[in-house]
Amino acid sequence: MERVDPAAVMAPPAQQTRSLSEPIAFVVMVLALVIAPYFFYPMFVMQALCFALFACAFNLLIGYGGLLSFGHALYFGWASYIAAHLAKVGTISFPIWYGSPKWHWATIPLPPLSPELAILGGTLAGGMLGLIAGTLAIRRQGIYFAMITLALAQMMYFFALQAPFTGGEDGIQGVPRGKILGVIDLADPTNLYVTVLVIFLVGFLLIYRIIHSPFGEVLKAIRENEARAISLGYKTDRYKLMAFVLSATLAGLAGSTKAIVLQIASLTDVNWPMSGEVVLMALVGGLGTVFGPVAGAFIVIAMQNYLAQIGQWVTVIQGTIFVLCVLLFRRGVVGELANLLRIRL
Repeated sequence: MERVDPAAVMAPPAQQTRSLSEPIAFVVMVLALVIAPYFFYPMFVMQALCFALFACAFNLLIGYGGLLSFGHALYFGWASYIAAHLAKVGTISFPIWYGSPKWHWATIPLPPLSPELAILGGTLAGGMLGLIAGTLAIRRQGIYFAMITLALAQMMYFFALQAPFTGGEDGIQGVPRGKILGVIDLADPTNLYVTVLVIFLVGFLLIYRIIHSPFGEVLKAIRENEARAISLGYKTDRYKLMAFVLSATLAGLAGSTKAIVLQIASLTDVNWPMSGEVVLMALVGGLGTVFGPVAGAFIVIAMQNYLAQIGQWVTVIQGTIFVLCVLLFRRGVVGELANLLRIRL
C-alpha cells in the first residue's frame, strides 16, 4: 500500500492550498512566458523580463528586508555599461591618481568578450558596487538610508556622464550579441528569447530560494522588528548588507542582460528616474510578494511601449496608476488577488 504522509492529511485545507499556490503559479507563469512570443512582440517580452528580474531584485531588498533604496539604478545601469563595453570593446579602463592634480585613466587591453562573460562581468560589477554602497548606507535607517543610496547613485550618474568609455550622452550603441560558448548564436531571435527566459528563471528561482531559506526568515524578522532580532543575537547589519549585495548583484544581472538584448547602454539606465520606475513596478505588482514585481514590470513596460504614441502623457498615466495603487490597492495587483483568493503568491 502507498504510504500517506500524516502531516499532509492533518493539515487544514487552507494550509494545503497555500502550500500549493506558489508552485502552481510558477508553472502558469512559465507556460505563459513560453507562449508569449506567439502573441506579443518578442523584443517587448524580453525587455519586460529584464525589468521583471530587476524588480524582483529590488523587492528582495524592500519587500523582505524592509530597506527602501532610491538608487537601485546605480547597479542596473552600471552593470549595463560594463557588459556593453566588455562585449563591444573589451578593454578595461579605470581611473588612477598618483600625486598629480588630475586623475589619469589606466587601461588593460582585452579583446571583446563573449556574451556570457560580458553578462558575468556586469553582474560582478553590480555586486561590487552594491558592497561599497551598502557598506556606507547600511549604517543609517529609514529616510537617511534612502537618501544615501540616492546620493551615491547620482554621484555615479555624473561619473558615467564624464567617463570616456561610457559614450557620454550617446551611450554605448551597437552592442554585439555574439555567441554563447561560441555555439548559440544570439542573432537568432529564438535563441535570444530562450537565453533571456533562462536567465530570468534562474534569477527568479534564486530569489525564491533566498526568501524561503533561514536567511530569508531572518530578513523578515528584521523587517518586522529589528530590535527584537538584535535581542535574539542576530547581527542585523550583516544580514542587511548581505541582502543589499544580493539585490545589487541580481539587479546587475538584469542590467547586463538588458544591454545585450537591446544592444545599448545609456544614461537612462543609471539616472534617478530608473530607480523610481523599479519602485513603481514593485508597488504596482505587490511588495513582499513573489510574483508581484513580475506583474508590475510587465504592466509598466506595456504602458511605456503601447502608450508611447501619446508622448509625455505616459508619465501622467503612470503617476495616476501609482496614486490609485497606493490609495485603493495597497497590496498591489498580485497582493490583492492573493488576498481575495486567500492564497500566497
